[in-house]
Amino acid sequence: MGEKSGASTNGLPGSQHPVIAELFQRFGAARIQYQETLGAVPTVWVSRQDATAVLRYLRQAPKPYSMLLDLHGVDERLRRNRAGMPAADFTVFYHLLSIERNSDVRIKVALAANDLQLPTVTGIWPNANWYEREVWDLFGIEFKGHPHLVRLLMPRTWQGHPLRKDYPARATEFDPFTLDNAKQDLEQESLRFVPEEWGMARGTAHADYMFLNLGPNHPSAHGAFRIVLQLDGEEIVDCVPDIGYHHRGAEKMAERQSWHSYIPYTDRIDYLGGVMNNLAYVMAVEQLAGIQVPDRVKTIRIMMSEFFRITSHLLFLGTYIQDVGGMSPIFFIFTDRMKAYDVIEAITGGRMHPAWFRIGGVAHDLPEGWDKLVRDFVEWMPKRLDEYDKAALRNGILRSRTIGVAKYNSAQAIEWGVTGPGLRATGVDYDLRKARPYGGWENFEFEVPVANNGDAYDRAVLRLEEMRQSVKIIRQCLENMPAGPYKADHPLTTPPPKERTLADIETLISHFVGVSWGPVMPAGEACQLIEATKGINSYYLTSDAATMSYRTRIRTPSFPHLQQIPSVIRGGLVADLIAYLASIDFVMADVDR
Repeated sequence: MGEKSGASTNGLPGSQHPVIAELFQRFGAARIQYQETLGAVPTVWVSRQDATAVLRYLRQAPKPYSMLLDLHGVDERLRRNRAGMPAADFTVFYHLLSIERNSDVRIKVALAANDLQLPTVTGIWPNANWYEREVWDLFGIEFKGHPHLVRLLMPRTWQGHPLRKDYPARATEFDPFTLDNAKQDLEQESLRFVPEEWGMARGTAHADYMFLNLGPNHPSAHGAFRIVLQLDGEEIVDCVPDIGYHHRGAEKMAERQSWHSYIPYTDRIDYLGGVMNNLAYVMAVEQLAGIQVPDRVKTIRIMMSEFFRITSHLLFLGTYIQDVGGMSPIFFIFTDRMKAYDVIEAITGGRMHPAWFRIGGVAHDLPEGWDKLVRDFVEWMPKRLDEYDKAALRNGILRSRTIGVAKYNSAQAIEWGVTGPGLRATGVDYDLRKARPYGGWENFEFEVPVANNGDAYDRAVLRLEEMRQSVKIIRQCLENMPAGPYKADHPLTTPPPKERTLADIETLISHFVGVSWGPVMPAGEACQLIEATKGINSYYLTSDAATMSYRTRIRTPSFPHLQQIPSVIRGGLVADLIAYLASIDFVMADVDR
């Protein structure tokens, strides 16, 4: 296995991608099947027997694909448009990212319904642990050799695998829910933490360990998040993060909503990210549809996305300072967030969840007077950021609580799938807006703040500096807003401009069909990565030429960031964990989806 092929790979489908040509050269073209997609991520199929060797090769290549960005599955059994793909009842895919190459590759493995198993890759990427558990939980695909393959998002007592196509998608399709005393006792018992299941000892020869539940309802947990601590006094010997309390099935919902009507659901993923959630989704749909948006749309989207980066980072900074003992700043910070939300509301009509971006554009044009509101904000905000830097981040107590706490280096960040400020705090200068500009960010002047210590303090400082850069970007949007339409002139944009629906019957019919049934997107696959508020967010969409998505995979940054916690905090103190959790900047809806 794995002998190099001497044959030339020139002219083979996919050989225009350097990484695919390398795979052809290393494993032979007969063992690598290239798949055309509508996105920018080169995609190949390999056999189950070759999967581990291919993945290990990519991980160890001279310019390695060091990060497992995503790993998940697809139930292929109802998919009609599968030309050029091998027979499969289920698919497992691995989305790999190389920072050195600034490129991605997607590896797919086909599985039969009567043989749903693959070898684990936790020995190659430690962050595969939770991803494989999630695939087992939601699809029932087993990963041989996994250290602890149990449910992740669903309760342990749950029956069935919700992302299978034969699993009900609506509450009305289930039997009425009942909860008698016996069932409630069973559910409560299933939540009991058993240390031995996780390889934990209950004590030493001289003392017992304490096992402490932090959460799932605790102020410092920042949401419905439970973490079980194994303590020797105040020292954390080990811990087990427990997620799933906020799981709402957003990926399953996408299979029952039109392409357009799903947009409001995206707002609730990172519910502090607002339209930033819309952006990754609508740009992926636009890839499917072949829609090119006008320059005015790009600039409006960038401006509003950076507004939400500021509001998200402000909330982070306020709660971060509060978690380490400072009460006053959060009141001032929330005042500034309200000023940002006043601008957002005036433009979009909503505040936290405007659901304002549309396929091919935005919901409506900028209102009269928007420029004065934006100008007032960008004049106000820099002085406030200076105050936070002086009064909070230079505060001696805050610095002593966070400098040197919860440190990790760039190699550790990459192997756990950390992106965004958490990665850049370790010295890695990687921001998708600069590294691979999308949506118009290539037209803006801004810097990417980078630190080197990788500790809880640097993660906060970076977000303050990112807000300065966001103000700079918003100012450029204000001063250079292009003229033109706020929506692309394309039949699959929804809905068409109102004035045209009143002018001709064809557009009115298109409007009616698009809003009531939804547009029919061409068959294919597309994926859009963006630099969201907390790191890399992506939507990987599969269309089967229907009015709804066949499969919507949402890769969120908060999910891997929580998985990393035990590797960072072992040997630290409980107080250090609180500072660490504050510095991560996670949202539980972004974890559980």
